[in-house]
Amino acid sequence: MRPVVIGLPLPLPLVGFRICCGFPSPADDWIEDAIDVSRLVVTNPAATFLWRASGDCMTPTVLDGDYLVCDRSLAPVSGDVVVAVVDGEPTVKRLTYVAGRPSLSHDNPRALPFAPDPLSEISIWGVVAWSLRAHRPSR
Repeated sequence: MRPVVIGLPLPLPLVGFRICCGFPSPADDWIEDAIDVSRLVVTNPAATFLWRASGDCMTPTVLDGDYLVCDRSLAPVSGDVVVAVVDGEPTVKRLTYVAGRPSLSHDNPRALPFAPDPLSEISIWGVVAWSLRAHRPSR
C-alpha cells in the first residue's frame, strides 16, 4: 500500500447555507462561492498523502474503500485516527494514551482486540485528518 500525493485543484460550487440532515427546512438555492476541495482538506500539501482504506477493523469510523487524507505534520493526540507502522506494515488505528503510554485500537467493536507483540516496533506515520467516502460508488 503506497500513499498518493494530492493532485491538481478542482474548484466546486459551495452552496451558501448548511443542509439539514434531519427534517428539511426551506432554503434558497444560492451559490456562495467556489471551493477547491483539496484546499479544504489539505492544510500542508508537502506533508499530506492519500491512503485507500482496506478492511473493516475501523468501522464505523473508516469504511473499506474510503480515501484517507493523512497529514504527517500534525502532532498526534489521544483520540486521533492515525496511520501507524507496526513492524514495517502500515495500519489505521485509534490512538489513545494509557498511563502516559500510546496505545492503538480498532473502532469496530466486533473486531478482535489489537494486540501487537510487546516487542513490536510501532511508530505513528501521520494523523488521518479527513476521510472521503463515495455514497454512490462507481458502477
